[in-house]
Amino acid sequence: MPRTQIQRARAGEVTPAMERIAERENRDPAFVREQVAEGQAVIPANHAHDSLDPMIIGREFSTKVNANIGNSEETSDIDGELEKLHTAVHYGADTVMDLSTGSDLDRIREANVAHSPVPVGTVPIYEAVKRAESAEDITHDLLLDVIEKHAEQGVDYMTIHAGVLMEHLPLTNGRKTGIVSRGGSILAQWIEENGMENPLYAKFDEICEIFADHDVTVSLGDGLRPGCLADASDEAQYAELDTLGELTREAWDRGVQVMVEGPGHVPMDEVAENVRRQQEVCDGAPFYVLGPLVTDVAPGYDHITSAIGATEAARAGAAMLCYVTPKEHLGLPDEEDVRD
Repeated sequence: MPRTQIQRARAGEVTPAMERIAERENRDPAFVREQVAEGQAVIPANHAHDSLDPMIIGREFSTKVNANIGNSEETSDIDGELEKLHTAVHYGADTVMDLSTGSDLDRIREANVAHSPVPVGTVPIYEAVKRAESAEDITHDLLLDVIEKHAEQGVDYMTIHAGVLMEHLPLTNGRKTGIVSRGGSILAQWIEENGMENPLYAKFDEICEIFADHDVTVSLGDGLRPGCLADASDEAQYAELDTLGELTREAWDRGVQVMVEGPGHVPMDEVAENVRRQQEVCDGAPFYVLGPLVTDVAPGYDHITSAIGATEAARAGAAMLCYVTPKEHLGLPDEEDVRD
């Protein structure tokens, strides 16, 4: 029995979600089904997310925008996070990511899913490292437990940094800013301390089984994304991208929807090439980029510098853009930053 949108699309079924999306995007339902079946678009729609109004992410559809929200030990509570969620959706966010790292993670996640009409994403490695108390103490079973819990709570897509491999780490040694992705740095530390391969890579088959059971879309994270223009488009970034291409095909084979995350800091004249390369390596899977930022020298104004790179990325075919707030590089956003 087909369980996921991609499995149902491959079986020739136009699902209610596809019909709703066709209406919203002014497209033929058969075209929506075809794009999902071929992996060229995703419909993040966990079976347990009852408040969801389905949407689609793919280069042949309107470009979507994600808003990051989340708390830390020092900032925000459930009410504050729900205010940020409401603000993000009110001002046009197509998805939100709950990047909370503080207290009450379960309750905040459940509240966001319950109140969000748009897909909700998470990064499970953040909770795993909090529960383990140190990166090197994360176990394979703990990771799978956290991922399964997020899926059961109704999370629609999860960032999984499965492309950061042991062999890639030496490629970052000559960088100006090293590994800046929080998920990437956690996994790099785990690999170095344990002398073993990335557990998200090692357990990718089991992760796909969980995702297929709940129809969670995997967002393949760019754990080696460049943290400054000088590091953009380097050997480490592209080595990880090649691995993400392999993982894209593995997830498709297991009936899991896939999108691929991208940088970060990219010189303006390299943005289009980054999009083109991802589309080629990952066989057209939707590309989800952070910004990109086209200058390193504007902390406090990165909502503006990222909009420049985002325009170039969208023009080149990026399917979803992650907003960047004025607080990027400085701290977690408050409601005002979300609105800006």
